[in-house]
Amino acid sequence: MKATDRQLHLNVFLMGNGHHEAAWRLPGSSPQDVTNASYYVKLLQTAERGKLDSLFLADSYALPPTIRYKVLQSLEPFTLLSALAMLTSRIGLIGTASTTYSHPYHVARQFASLDFISGGRAAWNIVTSTNDATAHNFADEKLPEHGERYKRAAEFLEVVQQLWDSWEDDALVQDKASGIYADPGSIHDIRHQGSYFSVRGALNLPRPPQGQPVRVQAGASETGKEFAAHAAEVVFTAQNSFADGCLFYTDLKSRMKKYGRQPDELKILPGFCPIIGDTEAEARDREAALHDHIQFDYGLLRLSNLFSTDMTGFELDEPVPVDFLAQQSEVNGHRGRYQLYVELARREKLTMRQLIVKTASSRGHYSMVGTPVQIADEMEKWWRGGAADGFNVMPPYLPEGLELFVDKVVPELQNRGIFRSEYTGTTLREHYGLQRPASIYGQTGQLAVKR
Repeated sequence: MKATDRQLHLNVFLMGNGHHEAAWRLPGSSPQDVTNASYYVKLLQTAERGKLDSLFLADSYALPPTIRYKVLQSLEPFTLLSALAMLTSRIGLIGTASTTYSHPYHVARQFASLDFISGGRAAWNIVTSTNDATAHNFADEKLPEHGERYKRAAEFLEVVQQLWDSWEDDALVQDKASGIYADPGSIHDIRHQGSYFSVRGALNLPRPPQGQPVRVQAGASETGKEFAAHAAEVVFTAQNSFADGCLFYTDLKSRMKKYGRQPDELKILPGFCPIIGDTEAEARDREAALHDHIQFDYGLLRLSNLFSTDMTGFELDEPVPVDFLAQQSEVNGHRGRYQLYVELARREKLTMRQLIVKTASSRGHYSMVGTPVQIADEMEKWWRGGAADGFNVMPPYLPEGLELFVDKVVPELQNRGIFRSEYTGTTLREHYGLQRPASIYGQTGQLAVKR
């Protein structure tokens, strides 16, 4: 198969001991390592060996009660990604920061710093937070309403982008002979006064190597999709079938025109959880070993949180009570994921037990069990068929699940000419084929573009 100018994009989403909720219970798993930086160094170096575009770390500002059943604690992402940046050279580094419980100046400075430390490999996963437990840790009685969170997020992002651009690219003079280090005329106070934030100053760092770190988002509600169409450059999404992936892809890309954007300015990466074996039987055995360790009490709590309904009193072998659940409009958390689960349960007439098992590996993302060739076939189908620009790869267990993907699936994709054999760029924007954004200030130093 001939190579094509369009290339598949691959991000790896690292979570604890793997994305299957029972991964930490496998004999070869080491749950104690989730707070060990060297554990992540080895994982990231494996991903970079596979020439993957980027690595993503989620984050949370609260400890959920389900810690009783699952490894859920995690290292703070900026600290960890800064360490990882020093031990890698090409792979992109995506960290999470909440627009509901952070401040724009801090976030702008943190990601600008990470972009400098990594030589232009930083990206921000923009989240609005999704549960009251987080609110309680920031002196709030409850999480702000869904729509209100997105309004705040829009202004938050506007401020952060202005701060990243507050130094023009040529603001650093660094002339030892004259003693002039920087040109104050090329450094601009943003003087932002909005509904949620008042920020006067320029950032106390020059413009980042990428101009602006890459913007990543994962909302799948109507509000979330509009936010992505307007502002995101990479979108992580949960789509449970090829048909659903095509619908989401077409829908989101079609929304971009009204914001003056082209479809290729946004890369859509559905979550993909592959369980890999040299034979189908071996892959099925690996899946069975994971499912054998499922803790159903945890599964019921997981569904209760998602559905905003106490599911612990329902029998495991009874149908999912979809008509008993809260309406989507009443859910103040993951509305897109809520709808995905409800539609899945209704379409396949699942029992509670079946829904827990079916989502144990991937929490509603697409999961597949098969050989490297079968896995690559499915990925190519989605990529060529208008369902994906690439994938947010979610290894079900670590480190072996990632090693199998890198050593067995990646070569299949490379042999088909649809994934790189070597990095051709040094920044994350180059990996994703995204342009370095021009400064909002023109050559005269005047504001050229009003966001």
